[in-house]
Amino acid sequence: MRSALDLKRIVAAGGGLIIDASGYSILDLKSIAASAKADIVLKNVSNISAIDLKNIAAAGSGHVTIDMTE
Repeated sequence: MRSALDLKRIVAAGGGLIIDASGYSILDLKSIAASAKADIVLKNVSNISAIDLKNIAAAGSGHVTIDMTE
């Protein structure tokens, strides 16, 4: 698994990602989302509260898709 810093660098450079959210803290996910210049998809979000998901999405300014299919 890549570090949150690695993911931030990738999304800041314009790379889109699919991220297993279960491996990162809420703070890490918000930081990654805030750096995104391309779309990111968060998977495995069942243990993240709706409020935290909303805050992560808001940090991403339209670049965050939350996969709720699990």
